[in-house]
Amino acid sequence: MAFEYPTNLKYLDTHEYARLDEDDVVTVGITAFAVDQLGDIVFLELPEVGDAIEKGEKFGTVESVKAVEDLKAPLSGDVIERNETLLDAPEQLADDPYGDAWLVKVKAENLEDLDDAMSAEEYKDQVEA
Repeated sequence: MAFEYPTNLKYLDTHEYARLDEDDVVTVGITAFAVDQLGDIVFLELPEVGDAIEKGEKFGTVESVKAVEDLKAPLSGDVIERNETLLDAPEQLADDPYGDAWLVKVKAENLEDLDDAMSAEEYKDQVEA
């Protein structure tokens, strides 16, 4: 299966992505590859708006019929929005992981947190190796 690797995103080896939207607001989601590997997603746990998340630490979980996986934060900051639609219908994560199926929006403490994340090409090389 061919996957998209949008070049405007930064990627973690744990399959989360980060997109700088405006100023210091970053949208966080999981990649199409991760969604495919998980299979049928049945539950999603996300932090509350106002919660702080820490780079590299768990900020939620995604559960499928195959596994429960922790969601790792690509940066530190405060959650300013979470995708309530996905909490009610987590299976929609598979429909548009880089668009409507984002997970949280974070006001970054330091955008340099993303400096060690992978480019689209690096992530593609990792998952297709």
